[in-house]
Amino acid sequence: MSDSPDADPIEPLIRGLLAELGQDPEREGLKRTPARVAKAMRFLTKGYDEDPIEILNGAMFDVSYDEMVVVKDIEFYSLCEHHMLPFFGRVHVAYIPNGKVVGLSKIPRVVEMFARRLQVQERLTMEVAETLEKVLHPRGVAVVTESIHLCMMMRGVQQQNTFAITSSLKGVFQSDPMTRSEFMELIRHRKASFA
Repeated sequence: MSDSPDADPIEPLIRGLLAELGQDPEREGLKRTPARVAKAMRFLTKGYDEDPIEILNGAMFDVSYDEMVVVKDIEFYSLCEHHMLPFFGRVHVAYIPNGKVVGLSKIPRVVEMFARRLQVQERLTMEVAETLEKVLHPRGVAVVTESIHLCMMMRGVQQQNTFAITSSLKGVFQSDPMTRSEFMELIRHRKASFA
């Protein structure tokens, strides 16, 4: 089958992959698979087309508040750059303002933007922390990421109950054990019910 001129360049690659796996890309169940995979891959990697600074700069506010701000249980889905298999979980973010705060909804948007790239969990965690530090200039930033990796569950070691935790601590979260401990205690508690 020849690709139409407006077809995504990913489509012939997927068609070739299917054939390499011994499948007929023209059979009924697979005929539209290359287009579906191309569309999915564009969505799952759309973070490359977004700018974290732009996301945050439009929602900065001057404040005198100087206590910890925590946004926890931010769900994310990403693709491991080693096998292009999903890993997913939750990110917990905190910062201590230094004259500026950012709209709370922008923090999950920054997490999603970095997750929608080919990633490793360690880098995802650091990128969120470094971006908030660069834009807000807070007294400190803390990011903890918890996730499960299908590359460990479906292949390789095939561990079904293993999850990974990574952290990036900056400023007072790194230098002050009490501040770090307060953050860890706050994220340890699961979601409250507001019903």
